[in-house]
Amino acid sequence: MPAILKEFGPDIWIADGPIVTAGGGFHYPTRMVVIRLVDGSLFLWSPTQVSDGLRTEIDILGNVRYLIPPNSLHHVFLGDWQRTYPSAKAYAPPGLIQKRGDIRFDGNLDDTAQKDWAGEIDLVVMPGNLITTEVVFFHQKSRTVLFTDLIQHFKPDWFRGWRALIARLDLMVGPEPSVPRKFRVAFTNRRAARTSVQHILDWPAEKVLMAHGDPINENGQAFIARAFLWLTRD
Repeated sequence: MPAILKEFGPDIWIADGPIVTAGGGFHYPTRMVVIRLVDGSLFLWSPTQVSDGLRTEIDILGNVRYLIPPNSLHHVFLGDWQRTYPSAKAYAPPGLIQKRGDIRFDGNLDDTAQKDWAGEIDLVVMPGNLITTEVVFFHQKSRTVLFTDLIQHFKPDWFRGWRALIARLDLMVGPEPSVPRKFRVAFTNRRAARTSVQHILDWPAEKVLMAHGDPINENGQAFIARAFLWLTRD
């Protein structure tokens, strides 16, 4: 049986999960990221569906210490992971504590939480979006930036019928991953968003991972600059 976890760089792995259905019947692929910290513990970003095979591979890598939902939309499987690893800490992005009262959160995703993995993973909060407030991460060792929904990319034939038309109009389908139009117009505070993007562009990024789209394997910093040109050129 092929491995579920795929190495993406030094101490970072990805696992593609099941397809989930969102509002309007749009189907989305899912992806999680596993990062091994210097002390051997594991940081699980956007955990997807739990399976015996995935658990076995993760347990071989180390002890799960952090469960990280990166925005208020990526939380469906979080409770299952917390029951599987009850000693792991869960940190909440803005808006999720109110949404998931059944989850035990150990804190918020902010500068205080970052002290737990200081020097290894950096984070930036993208504020002022009416859809969700996303937290963007940077794994220093692999020089990888982690986006969740702010950057997406689907194959031209992924959606059918009227959904395919909506996807094209929303910029979900194109020559390379981009920020969907609905997220662009949902930013109510573009000045704050630009400040966050400038922080992200200061990272020496080589690679970019996203929950919905193929990874960017080189020239990540230049790619991010192109993806947010609509915002930074204002």
